[in-house]
Amino acid sequence: MKLDILVFAAHPDDAELACSGTIAASVAQGKKVGIVDFTKGELGTRGTPELRLQEANEAAQILQLSARENLGFEDILFLDDFAHQIEIVKMIRKYQPEIVLANAVSDRHPDHGKGGEVTSKACFMSGLRKIVTELDGIQQEPWRPKYVYHYIQNNYIQPDFVVDISSYWNTKLASIKAFKSQFFDPNSKEPQSFISSENFLDFIEARAREYGHSINVKYGEGFTKERSIGVQDLFDLK
Repeated sequence: MKLDILVFAAHPDDAELACSGTIAASVAQGKKVGIVDFTKGELGTRGTPELRLQEANEAAQILQLSARENLGFEDILFLDDFAHQIEIVKMIRKYQPEIVLANAVSDRHPDHGKGGEVTSKACFMSGLRKIVTELDGIQQEPWRPKYVYHYIQNNYIQPDFVVDISSYWNTKLASIKAFKSQFFDPNSKEPQSFISSENFLDFIEARAREYGHSINVKYGEGFTKERSIGVQDLFDLK
């Protein structure tokens, strides 16, 4: 299955928190979008790997994803090395996306910056024909995405561009709340975590409003680029 956009995320819920509005907007435009999670978030304070996978599938349905996979990397312990890069290459060659969205270039959680870096390297490697990969016993063709963008996570980063997600805010919020084990639930008996307070969801909305305000819309999601963005017409810029 060829996808238009493939999102890589260190943990289930990274994509939902940072770029699910953009995903929903793209799907509404008829684009095919998938997510590949690296880990099951097994070292997180709350929930279990099995529950996180279930929640990820629920979020996938809300976002109407065309595909979602989990590579089973070790939470916190996965490395930016060839063994991990090559597994990402296999996913890029499998889905042949035009655009890849990756973790933030740096962030509070060390897996996020590391996830962004390993994805960026894999996108380049995937275009090298002398790197040979097989999937289900079939040799894969080289494929390099045209564009790699990094979504912004906990730490504030000045975006290079902002996507208007105003019409998809409720979808974004529903996809986040699919991860019931992780976010605010007054009835939960699990220990509190950095992201489980009601204030954290308020922060997510405040960040979306801030980015939206910067482009004169209600809600936005920010991204950083790896290379210059080109336009043919100044009126392409909004």
